[in-house]
Amino acid sequence: MAFHGKSATGAVVMRGLRFGLAGAVLLALAACSTVYRNHGYVPTDDELAAVEVGVDTRETVTEKVGRPTASGLLNDEGWYYVQSRWANRGAFEPREVDRQVVAITFAESGTVANVERFGLERGKVVPLSRRVTETNVKGLGLIRQLLGSFGRIAPGVITGD
Repeated sequence: MAFHGKSATGAVVMRGLRFGLAGAVLLALAACSTVYRNHGYVPTDDELAAVEVGVDTRETVTEKVGRPTASGLLNDEGWYYVQSRWANRGAFEPREVDRQVVAITFAESGTVANVERFGLERGKVVPLSRRVTETNVKGLGLIRQLLGSFGRIAPGVITGD
């Protein structure tokens, strides 16, 4: 029996191998894409714009933006909302790429004294937005602590693992 040319079965196998290889390459590329996860909550600028300095109280702030969650902080000076953004890439360990803190402080009368948003720039705490009635920022040490561990928190602490 003489065999001339390619067999039909061989062509099907080669085509299947090419499709399989292309699928494996696409799967590997998809596994390496970055997935972002947000943890915690900070009010948006629009929500914070509804909070009036010198007018709103803890109760009205609760209605407008909510109380800080378990990842935030409540104390006598104010409420601190904390949000972190984590990047997960393939098999690499997740890393924190952004953290913001919103501080709403209250005067002794119970009304809102300051509304501020803080972030990090080159490892230093910087105000991103501020509406204040007084120039001395209370609780700045606490804000530095909340932002100071940027990138050094183990992901298991955030996810509860």
